[in-house]
Amino acid sequence: MTDLLGRRAECAAVDDLLSQARAGQSGAFVVRGVAGIGKTALLEYARGAAHASGFRVASSVGVESETHFAFAGLHQLCAPLMDRVGALPDPQQTALGVAFGQQSGAAPDRFLVGLAALNLLAEVAEEGPLLCLVDDAQWLDEASAQVLTFVARRVAAEPMALVFALRDPTERDVRAFDDIPDVCLGGLDETDARALLAQAVATPLDHGSRDRVLAEARGNPLALLELSRTAPSAWLAGGFELPEVPGIPHAIEVSFRRRAEGMPAQTQLLLLVAAVDPSGDAALLWRAAAHLGIAPESTAFAEAAGLLEVGARVRFRHPLVRSALLRAATSSDRRRAHAALAAATDPDLDPDRRAWHRAQAVVGTDEDAAAELESLAGRARARGGLAAAAAFLQQAAELTPDPAARARRALEAAHAKHDAGASEVALELLVVAASGPLDALQHARLELLRAQIAFHTTRGSDGPQMLLEAAKTLGPLDAARAREAYVQAFEASFHAGRLAARGRGLREVAEAAQNAPPPPAPPRPVDLLLDGLTTRFTQGYEASVPPLQRALEALRHDDSGPDPDKGRWLWLACHVSVMLWDDESFGALAHSAVRLARETGALSTLPAALNALAVYLVLTGELSRAGELLSEEDAISRATGAPPLPNARLILAAWRGRLPEASDLNAAVVADATRRGEGTSLGSSQVSQSYLHNGLGNYDHALAAATPPWEHDEFPHSSSALPELVEAASRAGEPGRAVAALERLSSRARASGTEFALGLAARSRALVTTGPAAEEHYREAIVRLGNCRMAAHLARAHLVYGEWLRREGRRQDAREQLRTAHQMLSDMGMEAFAERAARELRATGEHPRNRTTHRTDCLTAHELHIARLVATGATSREVAAQLFLSPRTIESHLRNIFRKLDITSRRQLRELQLP
Repeated sequence: MTDLLGRRAECAAVDDLLSQARAGQSGAFVVRGVAGIGKTALLEYARGAAHASGFRVASSVGVESETHFAFAGLHQLCAPLMDRVGALPDPQQTALGVAFGQQSGAAPDRFLVGLAALNLLAEVAEEGPLLCLVDDAQWLDEASAQVLTFVARRVAAEPMALVFALRDPTERDVRAFDDIPDVCLGGLDETDARALLAQAVATPLDHGSRDRVLAEARGNPLALLELSRTAPSAWLAGGFELPEVPGIPHAIEVSFRRRAEGMPAQTQLLLLVAAVDPSGDAALLWRAAAHLGIAPESTAFAEAAGLLEVGARVRFRHPLVRSALLRAATSSDRRRAHAALAAATDPDLDPDRRAWHRAQAVVGTDEDAAAELESLAGRARARGGLAAAAAFLQQAAELTPDPAARARRALEAAHAKHDAGASEVALELLVVAASGPLDALQHARLELLRAQIAFHTTRGSDGPQMLLEAAKTLGPLDAARAREAYVQAFEASFHAGRLAARGRGLREVAEAAQNAPPPPAPPRPVDLLLDGLTTRFTQGYEASVPPLQRALEALRHDDSGPDPDKGRWLWLACHVSVMLWDDESFGALAHSAVRLARETGALSTLPAALNALAVYLVLTGELSRAGELLSEEDAISRATGAPPLPNARLILAAWRGRLPEASDLNAAVVADATRRGEGTSLGSSQVSQSYLHNGLGNYDHALAAATPPWEHDEFPHSSSALPELVEAASRAGEPGRAVAALERLSSRARASGTEFALGLAARSRALVTTGPAAEEHYREAIVRLGNCRMAAHLARAHLVYGEWLRREGRRQDAREQLRTAHQMLSDMGMEAFAERAARELRATGEHPRNRTTHRTDCLTAHELHIARLVATGATSREVAAQLFLSPRTIESHLRNIFRKLDITSRRQLRELQLP
């Protein structure tokens, strides 16, 4: 391939990408630049280079009018490859089928669609290297943009390359592409610009004319070509006429528009129909043209002018041709074009586009068109296109003549916009809804949505009160929704924590929730959760244990299937289980949340579920596995563009005893929590700091950290803080504070009744007891904690018992306990606590053993996670589905794992003792 003029480095980047892909190292980059700068030309260079190298090329072009059609851009890319869809697992086949409107089913999570697209492309790449080209990516529909950037971040070991062209700047939010490497195109330098101009102009230019064109174009290649083509002949001959050109993209559009304006009226109308239809379907174009009475030969003028190509597909010479035609067209002409396309579109094969074109052809309002758009929104939602559904409902509201129906549709559009993440637009639609007549239930739903948006966007202190008001209004109108709103108010107040405004804390929410309508019979898990939380903050911890335990039991055995709110209730229930020291429920619910997110492909909720499970694994002493999950969570968050969740990382760093890492994380968490008004994150960070400093032996610091969550009785952090506070106070010379905390801990532990709670109480009681009675408490703590899953606290019980025995002068007995503690803590990776045990052992005259090294220490957390899954007998395809990767990528990781461990088979991997 011949390099593009002035783009040698960029062409080399394309060549490198293709070379790496051919060698099995996937890659992607985004070509950024202003309109006309050469993005499309570079993609065409990539297409030619790929064909020359034996690549298969799949392509898609974003179209501004297509942004409301969910997965339209993805379907355009994947449609020619769907003959390989049968190789995908059934859930992935279904996800793609539903997303593309080829079959019915529950709306798939868009990242399950992403995994399906990744594996479809990987399957095609198995047959030969694959290049995916996406031009005008700023106009991709939101669902396609998220899926394709997810694929770009997850490809690793496939012979595959992806190149996106993105106009920059653009008025659309294109943050989905932010983390993908980019190639930024600037203007050509003067030498290259002169050379391109000389190639484009057949007649010689005098110096003045040439300099004018160069000055106007400012190195923009398409501007150079178009200005040289369309500038007046007098100007090119040395005249002094200078066109008015406010900006380069505008100049290019003006040149395309002028070229079109010189054509026959029928050709201009045909061009507009092609511009209005983003599908590129030539047969559809001819049917619409026939409807308008346009003769087929009308295309000859457009093709001769280099604006349009009509073959099997309809293609514009450049994306700016389409935008130029659309901007120049009158409203009446655009409506004529849309009406013709609506008439030409088969209502059975493509009802969505037919309804959309029909709506665009409406003047004023039209109930039939609005009703059809509302139906279209339902189909879009069923395919997982929340953004598309919201757009259709919004336009349906605008077309609705009846004020009451318009208000209802605006309310539904607001809900859809909020669900799609467009909360600001949702608030604007709520203003429209509020202006029309609403019945009492609709008005209550409006206020609830307003409150939910406020909580979602600020997490601030106003959220609880607004949700409470909405819940109260809903009470006599919709009991089920009212009770859920009260639980959401608890959730909002829980987030605000100690930073909640006066009168808007958990107690105030609980007092208001006492007036909630009665639950249905039988009560749902969320109803039991509401009753338990209400009791907790009106009658106290002890009284709330029975109803909260019933709620946890109901959620553990809830088989109601996928539910949009189920993940939220599981998340809240995990916090309840921590408060109750119910390790069995904590583990079961955290595993359930991860399993539910994996089964439904809900990558939007999986990171939070992985975070909760990682915290549980830290407390069970499985720090290595917790790190693996956080590695997975980090990879998914980067792939989906979501910010990583810090709490589990902070807890993991604290239990590991890594002061610099934990301190840096803590500072970031505190700053962000204070800015957002999230008191619960402050409590979480302080509990983590108490773990860290108790491990390091900095008891004054540990005491200072553990005190605020106790004093504020924070949910759920006070339960975690109490045993840390007792240990820190007893070692820092504050026995009174230790005893006061122990009294509360003991009362709550008796109410909870779990071995974990009673074991923590016994260990804490031993720390403030002297004489023989202390030993009884230490031994009770070891027995009880040995009967639960919380191995980290069991190891600490051995540690503090050994420390007490050494102070009592019983060196031999102390060595036994300290030896056990040191080995457990070292094996877990709890370095600071392990060093505490080591110091005590040395004080008894025994030198502690070094930590046993494992063959797997050389593996990264991600590799260890894959090794563990493979060791259980999972196939590469099964591991790939769980980790949202392709099987080929898993195989590549396995080769690295085998090389590092000096093994050659999965059987040998299964025989290893993985930590």
